[in-house]
Amino acid sequence: MSPAPSSPAPSSPAPSSPAPSSPAPSRSCVFCAIVAGDAPAVLIHDDDRYLAFLDVRPFTRGHTLVVPKVHTVDLTDTPAATLAGMSTLGQRIARAARLSGLHADGNNIAINDGRAAFQSVFHIHLHVVPRRTGDRVAFAKGLIWRRDPDRETTGRILREALARLDETPEDTTDDTTGDTTEAPGSA
Repeated sequence: MSPAPSSPAPSSPAPSSPAPSSPAPSRSCVFCAIVAGDAPAVLIHDDDRYLAFLDVRPFTRGHTLVVPKVHTVDLTDTPAATLAGMSTLGQRIARAARLSGLHADGNNIAINDGRAAFQSVFHIHLHVVPRRTGDRVAFAKGLIWRRDPDRETTGRILREALARLDETPEDTTDDTTGDTTEAPGSA
């Protein structure tokens, strides 16, 4: 199934993980509806396994959600390889937020795992929340207001930054082992 994006998203090779075994979307899951193209979203990234789109209630400008296209609920039923792929894509989006016109100085990256951890959509997802030095007041307001008045522009800025990352080789050496792996989007 190919989503019908409200804005174009570049497609690049998926972060390493097994191919989806049975994409069984949940009928009541808004993220499955976005993946199926049945609900609108400002797409940041789209490949065979993952979709990244702007949060409709962002804490900060550029707040992006990374979801697997296969429906799983939380950390207990999501394969480790899927989590690794989500993390790899989240890292790329965080780098793009720093390189883009969003001027992020850092990022919060989080998974809310279960109702007690404030998970509100029960389809596993990774939050990438761009942060700026001294943005505590803006971040606190984001907890209350949670809106981006120009989501399309924000999406374009992040997509363009991701495209620039795809053109730039990155160091993929694992500092713990010294092994080198192929970076997503570099093949």
